[in-house]
Amino acid sequence: MTKTAAGSIAASPAPEPAERFAASLARLMPEDAGLGLAVSGGPDSMAMLLLAHAAIPGRFEVATVDHGLRPEARDECALVEAACTERDIPCAVLKVRVGEGNLQEQARIARYEALVDWAAARGLGALATAHHADDQAETLIMRLNRGSGIAGLAGVREGYWSEHYIALIIRPLLGFRRAELAGIVEAAGLKVAHDPSNDDERFDRVRIRRKLAEADWLDPLAIAQSALNLAEANEALDYVANQLWETGASRDGGTVRLRLHPERAIRLRLIERAIRELGGAPRGGDVARLDSAIVSGKKANLAGIMVEPALTEEGPFLLFSPEPPRRTG
Repeated sequence: MTKTAAGSIAASPAPEPAERFAASLARLMPEDAGLGLAVSGGPDSMAMLLLAHAAIPGRFEVATVDHGLRPEARDECALVEAACTERDIPCAVLKVRVGEGNLQEQARIARYEALVDWAAARGLGALATAHHADDQAETLIMRLNRGSGIAGLAGVREGYWSEHYIALIIRPLLGFRRAELAGIVEAAGLKVAHDPSNDDERFDRVRIRRKLAEADWLDPLAIAQSALNLAEANEALDYVANQLWETGASRDGGTVRLRLHPERAIRLRLIERAIRELGGAPRGGDVARLDSAIVSGKKANLAGIMVEPALTEEGPFLLFSPEPPRRTG
């Protein structure tokens, strides 16, 4: 039992988890940077709050997002505010409006945009989310079950600079298990929110989570490390593909000319980029099927773009151009 900054008596996480958390932060962000924590009120993010309070007191702030989608959201934000008030931690409640379309995806976009804007306005050097090893393992297994390629199998990265959100986003809990985080919250006697969707077996993730819990011979920490390894491999392939694009692709008006690469994993990335260059929006599985056609020398089309193999004195190329309009009548 230790005194908090507010002077009240409360349980503190054991030194070992706090030290691991501090080591993750030291690896993922500049030493003198302030940290923003995205805290939903659930056990994982509330454990992150406790770990930060033990490891880097006074060097972080908290934000919680009210999407306005559930009546319980206001109470969940209030839980976060109360935990922060007790510990003299600055806390902001961010209210967002969720756009139309896929509800979960639009909520995620609105949440990240609000959090990044908040972190920038507060002068914080990084934004931390509470993804942990079990999240990583569940995602990898779900995507393996769908036959995903390496880009889909790549797990969330520990830290990356998001060009879309223009922010450094870190996940300092990827070395922690869900049960360990729940234990940290329980030891502190901290009240947390519970999302009923986490128990709804209509969702693939919930079913996989329960099967993982039953399979004690599987190690989610090792699976999560494999996901990180795949993420690094995916980044390496992207780097090579970008270099090859600079040297092997050219555009003349509405036509993109691309040198045909012999390695399929790289070729798929180059084909997708060429189609996007001309305004198409292809899906990964569709690009793979198109590739199977064009490597056999056939013309093919995808997302409104015609792709034609061409053998020149310089070697094999692919020519991309907008698909001609179909005749009617």
